[in-house]
Amino acid sequence: MQVLSLGAGVQSTTMLLMAAHSEFDSKPDFAVFADTGWEPAGVMYHFFWLKAKVKKMGIPVHIATRGDIREDLLRASKEQSRSVNMPFFVKGSDGRASIIRRQCTEEYKINVVNNKIRELLGYQKGERMKHQITKWMGISTDEFQRMKPGRHKWETMYYPLIEKNMSRGDCLLWMNENGYPRPPKSSCIGCPFHNDKMWLDMQESDPESFRQAVEFEREIQKNGLRQLNNVPFLHRSLIPLDQIDFKARLEGKQMDLINDFINECEGMCGV
Repeated sequence: MQVLSLGAGVQSTTMLLMAAHSEFDSKPDFAVFADTGWEPAGVMYHFFWLKAKVKKMGIPVHIATRGDIREDLLRASKEQSRSVNMPFFVKGSDGRASIIRRQCTEEYKINVVNNKIRELLGYQKGERMKHQITKWMGISTDEFQRMKPGRHKWETMYYPLIEKNMSRGDCLLWMNENGYPRPPKSSCIGCPFHNDKMWLDMQESDPESFRQAVEFEREIQKNGLRQLNNVPFLHRSLIPLDQIDFKARLEGKQMDLINDFINECEGMCGV
């Protein structure tokens, strides 16, 4: 059984469409998209377009979710109950920003995909997996450090873009040459991995999403999180989003490639 883990960003979109065009030696039996409940509208629009497109080409795409990560965290903050951590920034003992260990990747992405695979194959909760799964991962040559072996005996990770020696730029070129639109960056609206350019783009082109991120951060800071002793921030400057001048921060600076590329949710979140 071959399953494609879909993040609906550049690499996994290209990989899925290439598979639908029979550009690999085999095709996935189906793809699974893990919806955190806080995806930008553009990502969801792209996802449903892609789902319909590849369905006509013989690859079904399924959507699965654990719930709405934003609502879950806001509820936990208000009730002071335990919650899954996002990679918030907090002030360390040296006064500098440090990032906490995230759990959202595991709980809202990886486990969601694996549970959906089990469901589609007819397994009950707790039942031992008897199938061997080849899981297609959308990782390109310029992010080879993301490649990891499977976590379970029943899964083998497959990296088709690596096999084709394709970079992220090659993926964009393939999309353009085949007449497909450029996919949006796949990540939650309030993901702390956003860099200044992404925050500025959201502030200017998607003010509703930016407002959501600002209000989310404000509520989390007001009530706190039970598992954190320090105030959580969505930006590494440890300044609330609505008080940051992103344009000023970007002037004379090159794009922060670490946050813009290596830490984007696709790949880091196992999708």
